[in-house]
Amino acid sequence: MLGEYRISGRRASEIAASVEDGVGSGELALGQVLPPMRELAVRLGVNPNTVAAAYRTLRERGVIETAGRRGSRVRTRPASTARGSLRVEAPPGVRDLGDGNPDPALLPPLGEALASAAREHGLRPALYGDEAVLPELARFARAELDADGVAAGPVAVTSGSLDAIERVLSAHLRPGDTVAVEDPGWGALLDLVPALGLRTAPVALDEDGPLPAEVEHVLAAGARALVVTGRAQNPTGAAVGAGRAAELRSVLARHPGVLLIEDDHGHAIVDTPPHPLGGVTTHWALVRSAAKGYGPDLRLAVLTGDPLTVDRVTGRQRLGPGWVSRLLQRTVTHLWTSGAVDAAVVARAYAERRDALVAALAERGVAAYGRTGMNVWVPVSDETGAVTRLLRAGWAVAPGARFRLASPPGVRLTVSTLTAADIGPLADAVADAAGPARPVSHG
Repeated sequence: MLGEYRISGRRASEIAASVEDGVGSGELALGQVLPPMRELAVRLGVNPNTVAAAYRTLRERGVIETAGRRGSRVRTRPASTARGSLRVEAPPGVRDLGDGNPDPALLPPLGEALASAAREHGLRPALYGDEAVLPELARFARAELDADGVAAGPVAVTSGSLDAIERVLSAHLRPGDTVAVEDPGWGALLDLVPALGLRTAPVALDEDGPLPAEVEHVLAAGARALVVTGRAQNPTGAAVGAGRAAELRSVLARHPGVLLIEDDHGHAIVDTPPHPLGGVTTHWALVRSAAKGYGPDLRLAVLTGDPLTVDRVTGRQRLGPGWVSRLLQRTVTHLWTSGAVDAAVVARAYAERRDALVAALAERGVAAYGRTGMNVWVPVSDETGAVTRLLRAGWAVAPGARFRLASPPGVRLTVSTLTAADIGPLADAVADAAGPARPVSHG
């Protein structure tokens, strides 16, 4: 089963370290099936509980995965190998459309907001024991959430969307639990789930969001959580419309014990109204980030959800970082309340670039998707070949492998910095690189 490699150790920590050493050296291949716990215990002369503890540690570290009766195996890609490492570096003279960044020209200047935060700090210095969330930020955020139809719930602040999602998952799930995720979907999330010792269940989607039948299937199969991107889905640009939201709520109503997490990272860069799903299940959370609309370095997101979920998140937060910098909270509050970003203007700018590229590709017989946000997803027949050909043509794009679990190959193009003059040459290059067009669902 293991070839020449021999797992060793008498204690759980030693057995786990032996497996990790084998994976690191390459002597244990990715996807390699590990011995059943009782068999390995006999071989090592230890209690089966010792091996079980070692395997549990390896699952929590994202080194191995367990598939029920099929046993445990080395993950096909260790959790420590971030999907972001699959990026294509843009050499000099090549335009980088793979980084996923917003257009710097559409981000607000921070000088006045930072100065305002510093002045307020001078009058009321933030000290130990102060409230973790600035009351003015909580009030403004809650008012906006109410206006968007988000279910009532307390407000917390985290260091960005991924931080919030990690904390919510950790508050309710345990290693080995399954999380339903969009496929293709956000690469960082697809890395995070196994890194927490959890399993991913892919859910196909179209331009209106996750397919209800797919969601029903994975929830009925035992998935404990579902993560949905309501707008500007990365990488496809999908947005959950009113009709799809009603269908998804109906599915969730049949599974009230499922943890629902909604990622609204598209706040302030899209003008498509949200259709939130929260409140149907017992435990839910919605996270709204400042990164895309106000700047990636503003590591702040607002989180709301049912009281127990938010209480668990904030309680654990107190035992770690304590709180998100109140200077940062004041800065973001100033930006939000002063109208520093006109979401309609920003959304229109991205839409013009995105729609122009999708239309130009359609004229060339290439299927592409990008309903909202700053990305366009192009299905291709040969992902590696398409990326390579585009690089030779002067365009660096993101390989679809960064975003896929079971869905077909594709590439992601970030339109943030495109000009009208770029559209034709880029569409020509993509048409040459993409291979025969084949309309597909994103699953």
